Amino acid sequence: MMHTASQTIDLKGSWQASTSGGEHAVSMPIPGDVHSALADAGVIPEPYFGRNEEAVQWVAERDWVIERRFTVDHVEGDWYLDLDYLDTVAVVFINDVPVLTADNCFRRYRPPVSHALQQGENRIRIVIHSAISAGAERQARQPFYIPYHKGNSPIPNGNMLRKPQCHFGWDWNIALSPLGLYGRVAIRKLEPARIEHVTTRQVHAVDGSVELHVTATVFAQDPTVVPVHFDLDGERVRLDCGIERGETQVNHVFVIENPRLWWPAGSGEQAVYTLTVDVPGDSVSRTIGLRTVELLTDPDEAGSRFAFRINGREIFCRGANWIPADALFSRTSPDKTEDLLRSAIQANMNMIRVWGGGFYEHDWFYDLCDRLGLMVWQDFMFACNLYPCSDEFLDNVAAEVDYQVKRLASHPSIVLWCGDNELVGALTWFPESVDNRDRYLVAYDRLNRVIEQGVKKAEPEGIWWPSSPASGYLDYGDAWHADGSGDMHYWSVWHENKSFDNYRSVKPRFCSEFGFQSYTSLPVIEGFADRKDMNIASPVMELHQKNVGGNERIAGTMFRYFRFPKDFANFVYLSQIQQGLAIKTAVDYWRSLKPHCMGTLYWQLNDTWPVASWSSLDHGGGWKAMHYMARRFFQPVNVMPVPAEGGGTIELRMVNDTAEPVTLDANIFALTMTGEQVPLKTASGECGADRAGLLATVDLVDIPPGAILAWSFIASNGLSGEGHYVAEGYKALELQPSGLDLNVTTIGDGAYELEVSATGLALYIMVESDMAGRYSDNAFDLPAGGSRRIVFTPSSPPAAGTVPAFRLYDLHSCQSAG
Repeated sequence: MMHTASQTIDLKGSWQASTSGGEHAVSMPIPGDVHSALADAGVIPEPYFGRNEEAVQWVAERDWVIERRFTVDHVEGDWYLDLDYLDTVAVVFINDVPVLTADNCFRRYRPPVSHALQQGENRIRIVIHSAISAGAERQARQPFYIPYHKGNSPIPNGNMLRKPQCHFGWDWNIALSPLGLYGRVAIRKLEPARIEHVTTRQVHAVDGSVELHVTATVFAQDPTVVPVHFDLDGERVRLDCGIERGETQVNHVFVIENPRLWWPAGSGEQAVYTLTVDVPGDSVSRTIGLRTVELLTDPDEAGSRFAFRINGREIFCRGANWIPADALFSRTSPDKTEDLLRSAIQANMNMIRVWGGGFYEHDWFYDLCDRLGLMVWQDFMFACNLYPCSDEFLDNVAAEVDYQVKRLASHPSIVLWCGDNELVGALTWFPESVDNRDRYLVAYDRLNRVIEQGVKKAEPEGIWWPSSPASGYLDYGDAWHADGSGDMHYWSVWHENKSFDNYRSVKPRFCSEFGFQSYTSLPVIEGFADRKDMNIASPVMELHQKNVGGNERIAGTMFRYFRFPKDFANFVYLSQIQQGLAIKTAVDYWRSLKPHCMGTLYWQLNDTWPVASWSSLDHGGGWKAMHYMARRFFQPVNVMPVPAEGGGTIELRMVNDTAEPVTLDANIFALTMTGEQVPLKTASGECGADRAGLLATVDLVDIPPGAILAWSFIASNGLSGEGHYVAEGYKALELQPSGLDLNVTTIGDGAYELEVSATGLALYIMVESDMAGRYSDNAFDLPAGGSRRIVFTPSSPPAAGTVPAFRLYDLHSCQSAG
């Protein structure tokens, strides 16, 4: 959403920050956060480096003051302060007059300030209370103790505050409890009205036309008449409206006879229209996409479905979970976020889930999703804790929900509003709620009902889902292990240390969370660790692993499937290969169950700082091995191996997520340890539109001893792919030297062409560079005598004559000192 106003004093830019006692005074850009300003000024060390997280904990324990001066030439009239993303418990003073007391990072505040302004120079001062102190004070006021997840949140009582829950730590986040102001801050004059909200509703007629019902909520201090303009892609109308004191709703209907429909990525065009509503002195713009969305939950033999239907067509959701782009707001930007979201699209994703422990993102984030065709599963910002149910807390939540839904609901990308992340499961995590489930369940239900009623009121057509995971409406059961209905979070492979094969023991209707950890890439580790710390058990590496037992699980899984890597760099590489293999095992099987399963969103897309985690993108946006693998396993047409029950045979199943039937032709062969391809059979099959089916069956006895199953396919729509399957674990393979070689050529636009060749069998070849950038392909296999040309595009143009240092990994060299 974009705002313009003729009488606006924009207060973004340079402010001063200091403790409430006047210490550590630094310049601070707004929007921005205090930790970044202190780090930039050298007051604190770089928080992400080494063990500096421990050295900067004092920042969150203090109260901070941010302030600046501004000039008002004429103070007559009705002025108000307009701000949002104020983090979090704060009092705003203008010329020492308190004009706002705020305690919700997710609300917009617009208090009147005329009484505090003076002609000429003015001072605005925001006193931000320590979230640690504020959380403790609020916990002490509760009628009974409200537990929070101490494993996720080493900084206590974050559940008392309407602030991103991951700010207090998480099992992938640095615990800083940041503070600051991350949105707009301006002094505006009512002339004589402003626009509070613009909401829309679509009515799709049988003849294909669409009515777009637009409601503008206009606020004025006194009754008046104002011209209201509605503009949809240049079709502009003017309504002269009588406005009451307070809020008045003004309605207009656009009829679009031949609409261009908005489709998710890969299913059609991402057609968008620009809607603008303006009154004198204020204007609001929205991205509009014309589309219908349904969530299908009809009962069937297994339980009940969970499938999205867009414009009348069921869409299989391929994607990942989104967490904030950085632990510190100042280190994010629209460009960096766009790079992350484009990486999702490039990996054949069509949905992301904005997870409930971060932010309701800025308008430009959803504009990007609209234009890229990324459907958004939008959680409300409650995660993994229990929460108060006092009137004060619930009133605050109700205001937050009303504002956020009205702000965001017109985005075509948002297809679901979900009440929270894992709050039903959290009822079983704490002794207090186990001992008195009724009390805490009622408290949860009150909160959940306030959110639901807020959604229904603000967007009556919005699709509501009570919680993630949930088996259904008003179902408070275990959706972590029940796979018959609703959405599922399946964590048994990681948290319960089950085998990768265990992913095939469940048949989710929609798996909205499942994940496996790896280390962040070596060039990223080199940015936060000294050479002496390049050991998985070093204190620095352990501090950059926030999941209890995570390092042991990564290593233990290697013992299960692989021969142990020879050094630190290969340990990091192999952790990424096994992460990709875990998620591929799950996605392949669940996609093959289509239409029983209609969505897989892995945990997680991105990282908030450099850390061992479940992400497929490094902090900074680089692609881990899994992201290259995801581009293949999320391909709209694909072939996947599924061991038949009882053993002895492997089914090669095919899946087609496109709207047209396709014919697949496959070559199926064995790969020997010397890298020879031994033909086994060819197969051809037709896969219907939006369907999965069986392409071929291979008897394991037909595979020569010591060899592995492999295949390549091409589909009639031009998509192609390849893969291999190892039945007994890679550590059983007697791999031979792969003889990898690399030839680098500089090509135009600052890119490099790499020719990778092998004299023997090379599995999971990974090319890595000391220079940030992206490869056209990676984590691929080569047979003996095979070669592949790939292009490396640096993130920023290299200096003339510079050639990056490339490093090659593969499974044999990773495990062998020879």
